[in-house]
Amino acid sequence: MPTLVLLRHGQSQWNRENRFTGWWDVDLSDRGIAEARAAGKLLQDKRVDFDCCFTSVLTRAIRTLHLVLHEMDRLWLPVTKDWRLNERHYGALTGLNKQEMIDRVGAEQVKIWRRSYDIPPPPLDSGSEYDVSGDRRYVGVKVPETESLKDTIGRAVPYYESEIAPALKAGKRVLVAAHGNSLRGIIKYLSKIGDEEIVGLEIPTGKPVVYDLADDLSVIRRYYLEEA
Repeated sequence: MPTLVLLRHGQSQWNRENRFTGWWDVDLSDRGIAEARAAGKLLQDKRVDFDCCFTSVLTRAIRTLHLVLHEMDRLWLPVTKDWRLNERHYGALTGLNKQEMIDRVGAEQVKIWRRSYDIPPPPLDSGSEYDVSGDRRYVGVKVPETESLKDTIGRAVPYYESEIAPALKAGKRVLVAAHGNSLRGIIKYLSKIGDEEIVGLEIPTGKPVVYDLADDLSVIRRYYLEEA
């Protein structure tokens, strides 16, 4: 029976500061480091093992994965990194404090940008300090100026289908350490969640989501791994 575990990275520095992060490369906070180590210990204690791993090209997800694997004595496992597992690009909101934006434009507008399915925030200006289009990790990639949740799902799910699903079908146990919105897209796809319902799905940082799958990768069960 194929097993897939999805893990949102531990709390980042900008999570702690309540800032829109998106594709900007922010490290874990001290709490995030502890969350990642705790997730690894929990997976080890529950005897959940893996054969391969996938993550984004952002430090907070990569470091979370490494901390988890270190706790499990599995740092030697093969890891594939891909930008298509990156967080949603928050456009011109990148770097801004969420409460300050609410004070500036109103809670309803910020809610639309954050929680609507297909309405993206305003695009990031070219030349912004948060413009990562010149970063070498994105050579050959058309870096978006902004993304809706729908846009994010539009890259994360095809990546799941082309890269992650074949590993599962080959009988491999897979860990994906990524971000709230890219994981939201995979969960939407696997659990057949509607467009309106998915925007309200919260994925806590550092809490493993386990999928028990049938051989055809249909979902038998989805649950959070918890301490006994």
